[in-house]
Amino acid sequence: HYSRLQAKELGEKFVNHGEVVLVDLAMRYGEPSTQQALEALQKQGMERLLLLPLYPQYSATTSASSFDEVFRVLGTWRNQPELRLVKHYHDNPAYISALRDQVLSAWDKDGRPDFAKGDRLVMSFHGLPKRNLMKGDPYHCECLKTGRLLGESLGLEPGQYLVTFQSRFGKAEWLKPYTAPTIEQLGKEGCQRVDIFCPGFPADCLETLEEIAMEAREIFLEHGGKDYRYIPCLNSNPKWMDALYEIAQAHLSGWSLGQESEEELAQRDRRAELAKSKIA
Repeated sequence: HYSRLQAKELGEKFVNHGEVVLVDLAMRYGEPSTQQALEALQKQGMERLLLLPLYPQYSATTSASSFDEVFRVLGTWRNQPELRLVKHYHDNPAYISALRDQVLSAWDKDGRPDFAKGDRLVMSFHGLPKRNLMKGDPYHCECLKTGRLLGESLGLEPGQYLVTFQSRFGKAEWLKPYTAPTIEQLGKEGCQRVDIFCPGFPADCLETLEEIAMEAREIFLEHGGKDYRYIPCLNSNPKWMDALYEIAQAHLSGWSLGQESEEELAQRDRRAELAKSKIA
């Protein structure tokens, strides 16, 4: 839901700025699939393509996997578009500012944790098997940097926030510290309040709403914790939409985004009709 809303609002931002940029959503595992989204854009006469993953932190298992699927689809085309990639934006100031705004909005509503008395902010990122880190995947380092920048932007000391990794399964060692055991330990140590936020998830999903908002809450309360606050993901936060637009704009630099002339519009319509006839 939120991913579709983000794509829609980003497209509207380009329209409001008088720029001709089509924004569409593609799902790596789901619908619309990457192939479906690309074919829809092809029918509209796409000449240039910017890939903007909703993965702020780069990993071969996420961003690169999505890029690979795009390459696979485009590899079957005879007329390929110009192509650019947004590798990551884990330390982009606008992204960090949006994260900060999301946390502060929650604190304005629920009150700021009493860090002097031992309350903690936990930043939980999706986990990966540790072998990815050992092979050179930068994901772990980028998560830590996002956490540090967010903590600093909130005026927190290093001990007042924690960066953890969730969704571990299987027997292999994953990135540590793990979220669930960390939450359990905080409860056992007498931490009264935990606020938890998932900076690496631009939109809430089952992994945040069930695993973090519900299951982790039960763990904390069962082991002595008193107050557990889940801070929603960025979702449709206006500052996040501004950040997405800013990131996209930076990577579209040099490509003409101005309003098309009537002749250019007619040419694009003819290309779209030709593409449709070939696909049909």
